[in-house]
Amino acid sequence: MGYQQYGISPALVARIKQKMKTPATKERVKGIIEGVSKFDLQDPAKVQRLVKSAAGVLKEPLTQAEEQQIVRFVVAQRIDPNNTFHLIKLWGMFR
Repeated sequence: MGYQQYGISPALVARIKQKMKTPATKERVKGIIEGVSKFDLQDPAKVQRLVKSAAGVLKEPLTQAEEQQIVRFVVAQRIDPNNTFHLIKLWGMFR
């Protein structure tokens, strides 16, 4: 899997997926990323702020190393949130 190459634990991904099944939590996370652009997702500082905010909403304490792994992963994916193909690709990675 792609995210594992960045040192992101499958257990962490599983916990986050479980927490995202709660509608209220999902809506809060969606609120954090609403309006985020392709360019925002290429800026490590902005991505780090988004990761910290989402971790807070999810009540998922991340180590600094985990945070950096997630930031590197997001930047490396070159995600365009307005490109449906990119979103489908991400969905497939985390199914």
